[in-house]
Amino acid sequence: MNKSELIEQLSLKKDISNKRAEDIVNMIFAALSEAMVAGDRIEIRGLGSFVIKEYGSYKGRNPKTGEQITVRPKKLPFFKVGKELKERVLG
Repeated sequence: MNKSELIEQLSLKKDISNKRAEDIVNMIFAALSEAMVAGDRIEIRGLGSFVIKEYGSYKGRNPKTGEQITVRPKKLPFFKVGKELKERVLG
């Protein structure tokens, strides 16, 4: 399911206009994004949690030249599936 399909489903299930459904989905996504930028953990019961994982620097190599380089530390979003969703998917 992509964002437009999510908007369509919300519109149909709650009998609201596509524009209103799009506004709601955009508000939710914006709130989630802002929370992650602030470093907050997001937990949605029955679905899973979003956290920021921090990775330290490490030695890597440039694939074009083979030259060894130092990769800077970074932070990346990570989704951890919840127990309930995992059980539903696995059957």
